[in-house]
Amino acid sequence: MKISILTIFPEYFDSPLGVSILKRASEKAAVEFEIINIRDFASDKHQTTDDRPFGGGPGMVMKVEPIDGALQFLLKKAKSQNRKILLTSAKGVMFTQQKAIEYSQCDELVIVCGHYEGVDERVAAHLIDEEVRIGDYVLTGGEAAAVVIADAIARLIPGVLGNELSNVNESHSRPGQLGFPQYTRPSEYRGWKVPEILLTGHEANIAKWRKDSREDGDENKRTQ
Repeated sequence: MKISILTIFPEYFDSPLGVSILKRASEKAAVEFEIINIRDFASDKHQTTDDRPFGGGPGMVMKVEPIDGALQFLLKKAKSQNRKILLTSAKGVMFTQQKAIEYSQCDELVIVCGHYEGVDERVAAHLIDEEVRIGDYVLTGGEAAAVVIADAIARLIPGVLGNELSNVNESHSRPGQLGFPQYTRPSEYRGWKVPEILLTGHEANIAKWRKDSREDGDENKRTQ
């Protein structure tokens, strides 16, 4: 899979792509990352990527031309039609685990990082497939959202995680599903004990306890 990120701050991704799961995904060649500087496609010597909004108002709006130029550059190199182009936006659809699974089936994913007061609406109307947000709050820019999306998708690509079963039945595998409580050694610490059932080795009973704990979040069941 290839994930291309269009941004006016390419240096933002130096650290996130160099550690943990995203680094492993790249090293294993399971995911190819490409960071595109939108400023490289600006038409003036100052590499301007924003301007004041028509109709007035505070702040600046990202221009359509540099984004279109960057996308056309990518599309000329595209090797597959199995592709999604996303725009990070506070008014987009919510990014969920189900969306991560959907996007992970693509051969190529392009994420355009929004910024300032927003992006010229012609980008959303004509150049991308979907606007997406990671929560009901406002970020300075879409770079943080792009990292979240890339991380959630990369761990779903076969070969990225050390244990392929790590993705099975985890939190949000289906809408509303939460994870069950996890414990490790020591079995008692400062008087806080691991639930006895987890120490029995009885797989069926442990599976039922985990199912019950996952579904209703009953703290009493977690400590029995």
